[in-house]
Amino acid sequence: MTDLLAALRAEAARLGFAACGIAPAAEPGQAALRLREWLDAGMHGQMDWMEQRFDHRRGPQALWPEARSVIALGMSYAPADDPLALADHPDRARISVYARGADYHDTVKKALKALARWLVDAAQRQGLGPVGVKVFVDTAPVMEKPLGQAAGLGWQGKHTNLVSREHGSWLFLGAIYTTLDLPAQAPARDRCGSCEACQRACPTQAFPAPYRLDARRCISYLTIEHKGPVAEEFRAALGNRIYGCDDCLAVCPWNKFAQSAAALRAFLPRAELAAPKLADLLALDDAAFRRLFSGSPIKRIGRDRFVRNCLYAAGNSGDAGLVGPVQALLDDPDEAVADAARWALARLR
Repeated sequence: MTDLLAALRAEAARLGFAACGIAPAAEPGQAALRLREWLDAGMHGQMDWMEQRFDHRRGPQALWPEARSVIALGMSYAPADDPLALADHPDRARISVYARGADYHDTVKKALKALARWLVDAAQRQGLGPVGVKVFVDTAPVMEKPLGQAAGLGWQGKHTNLVSREHGSWLFLGAIYTTLDLPAQAPARDRCGSCEACQRACPTQAFPAPYRLDARRCISYLTIEHKGPVAEEFRAALGNRIYGCDDCLAVCPWNKFAQSAAALRAFLPRAELAAPKLADLLALDDAAFRRLFSGSPIKRIGRDRFVRNCLYAAGNSGDAGLVGPVQALLDDPDEAVADAARWALARLR
């Protein structure tokens, strides 16, 4: 089994995974209890799918009773530049680091499937009999972060995301559930200490306490998951962030160990998404939006929600040159877009 695990890690690295660990397929610590409390407090906002599939999300065996082990994996997307640099350029749109390149769902899942096939073949060659596997990346009822901590990849930091000693806060997570009973690694130890950098960095005070996120106040949630108009109390705090937010991740001191060279080519930022002009984005109709964001995770929120976000950014820009593009959207068929246009125009005037 030792040889199999060593070969597994080598194959994972060859496929682009920067981190690989093994956890038992049991419920990961107190994660299910904390999730239940979080849902009961309504902090998931409009993400009803988290409530609806809670029972499956509790642990690997709740989703697949035959599972015996979890192979937790991470791909680095550590940026080469400062994710906060565009804060000083309000005429430009800030897009979260993870969404500037190819859709990570496709890249990670392709590698997960390849590694799962390799594991099945390798186990059979070693006479371990038929092996069942299932792969997951982000879209299934799987608690990747607690499982990643249980497998030794890192710990859930005070910003609730996984933090790695080697890769900082910049890991895409995936998991392979398997019927193989693999030796588990020791869980990672929390190393946040007294640091509160991520808590202080949040523009909307979305952390009611360390290790607890109120999604209803989170800019990533508001710009990606939230449907309809964003509450006015948060609009100014959005700044020029139009898709996601990196502030709490970017200030984490553990990022100083992250190597941008570890990121796969697929995750490198597309030139047109590195620092796009708000004026250009405001002019997008549905067809142009789909063309621009083909193969990007941004495509899933649709043109209306995207332009809504761009209008909030325009209203925060102080750029009188955006009055024209904003005015053109006052009669947009989507009421959330029209509402955002009215708000932005009032701010610019």
